[in-house]
Amino acid sequence: MTSRTKRLAVVAAALLAASAGAAQAGSAAREAAVVQALKPVEGDFVIRHFRFQSGQTLERLRIHYTTLGQPHRNAAGQVDNAVLVLHGTGGSGHQFLSPVFAGELFGPGQPLDAGRYYIILPDGIGHGHSSKPSDGMRAAFPDYDYTDMVAAQYDLVTKKLGLDHLRLVMGTSMGCMHSFMWGEAHPGFVDALMPLACLPVEIAGRNRMWRKMLIDAIREDPAWDNGNYRHEPEQGLRTAVDILFIAGSAPQQLQRQYPTGKAVDDFLAQRVPRTMAQLDANDLMYQVAASRDYDPMQHLADIKIPVMWVNSTDDFINPPYLAIAERAVKRMPQGHFELIPASDQTYGHGTHTHAAVWKRYLVQLLRMSSP
Repeated sequence: MTSRTKRLAVVAAALLAASAGAAQAGSAAREAAVVQALKPVEGDFVIRHFRFQSGQTLERLRIHYTTLGQPHRNAAGQVDNAVLVLHGTGGSGHQFLSPVFAGELFGPGQPLDAGRYYIILPDGIGHGHSSKPSDGMRAAFPDYDYTDMVAAQYDLVTKKLGLDHLRLVMGTSMGCMHSFMWGEAHPGFVDALMPLACLPVEIAGRNRMWRKMLIDAIREDPAWDNGNYRHEPEQGLRTAVDILFIAGSAPQQLQRQYPTGKAVDDFLAQRVPRTMAQLDANDLMYQVAASRDYDPMQHLADIKIPVMWVNSTDDFINPPYLAIAERAVKRMPQGHFELIPASDQTYGHGTHTHAAVWKRYLVQLLRMSSP
C-alpha cells in the first residue's frame, strides 16, 4: 500500500467514525427532543407490606412510573382517557419515550396524542427504577412472578393515580402477556387491549428452553456465589447476553447491517461487553424467571372487550408456524389477530417497539372500542 493510499484509508476511516458518531449523536438528539416535547412527569409509589404469590412479603415495594398528558373526566366524573403501556423483560417505561415509539404515537395528531390522552408508563417489579434484587437484597429478594407484577400495576393505577377505568392497556413482549392478564383479572376496568409480540399460552417448548438455559448459565457460574457475588459472574452473564441477543434478533436486519464475517465479529466485540456492563445478573435472572407460571389460555373467553393482537412473522420467541395465535384468538369474543410479514421494515421480536409498522391497527382498535 502506497503512502497516499494509506492516508486515504486513514481519512476514510476517520470519516466513517465521524459519520457513525454523528448518527449516534443525532439519534440521541432526536430522543431528547421527543422527551422534552412530551414533558414527562416521573414519580414513585410505595406499596407497604406487599404480599407476593410465593407467600413472601416486602415491607416497602417501590413502583416507579412516568406519565404524559393529563387525566380528563367525563360528565360522570370518571377519567376516560387513561392509557397504560407495559414494557418487556429487562425494559422500563422510559423505553417508550424513544422516537420510534413516542414519535409515532404520542405527538400532536398521533393515535395516542399526549394532548388528549393520559399515558402511564410504569417500571415493573424488578425493572428500571422499581424495587429489584440489585437494590441490596440480591437473591433474598422475593420471587416475583407476572401475577405480582400485574397486581402492583393495578395498585399503582387505582391507589396512587386514583383511576377506576382505563381506556386502553397495551404492552410489548412481557407487557403483551401482562395485557392478556389485565383483561382476565379486571373485567370491566379496561375498554380495549393491544398485546404486541407474545402468545397467551404457558411458556413451554423452545421459549422456556432458552429462558432456562439463560438462568442456568448464571446460576452455574462459580462467581455467582448464590447471588452474593462481589463482581458480576462474567462468564454466565456473557452466555446470558448471547442467548438474549439471538432470541431478540431480526435475521433480515442483521444480514443487511452486517453482510460480512468481519462486520459481525466487530459488532459483537463491541456490543456484548457494552450490554454486559448495563446488566446485573440477579436482576436479569429474576426478570426471565418471572414468566414461569404464566398461562392465560384457559380464561381467554372471559375477555369480552375488543382486542387487537399483533405479532410479526420474524419473531424468534413467538414463531407463527406454531399456529397458537390462530386458535387462541377465536376464544375471545372480540379478538382480532394480525401477523405482520417479515420485511426490511420489521425487527424480529423487537418489531413491537417500531410503532410505524403497526400503528394503523391501533387506530382501528381505538375506533372499534370508542364509547
